[in-house]
Amino acid sequence: MADAQDFTKMMQDMMSAFSMDPTAMQDAFKTQATLAEKMSKVALEAAEKSTEISAKWTKDTITKFGDVATVKDEPTDYTKAMTDFASATAEMAAENMAAFAEVAKKVQMETVELMLAAGKDFSEDATSAMKKATTEATKAAKKATAV
Repeated sequence: MADAQDFTKMMQDMMSAFSMDPTAMQDAFKTQATLAEKMSKVALEAAEKSTEISAKWTKDTITKFGDVATVKDEPTDYTKAMTDFASATAEMAAENMAAFAEVAKKVQMETVELMLAAGKDFSEDATSAMKKATTEATKAAKKATAV
């Protein structure tokens, strides 16, 4: 009966045939992890600010609705209270949507800055790794021709 191939051994043999610098992989991983940390910070700050805006908006709406819920002397006072509430609600909506837009704008700007910086970092890491690989390949080629 045929024995099962040892794929672990085969992969180890294949990977050992390719010279690879583990520090280049570590540097790339660190750069990616740093980017992920910074992006997470941007997202968490935006979520926190958005939550604050939403909570304030809700609290203000409930406060404004308190005027509508009180007993009035005249039927026209109910109409006035509803009109005032609708007007105040529209004004609050505009203010809060502008606040949300500012949060989104800040997130967009910070994301672009981070992506540009990360692109530069990844490019530097790749250039460094390629220079090192070229140097090692040149040394290996010289050794092979010298033999």
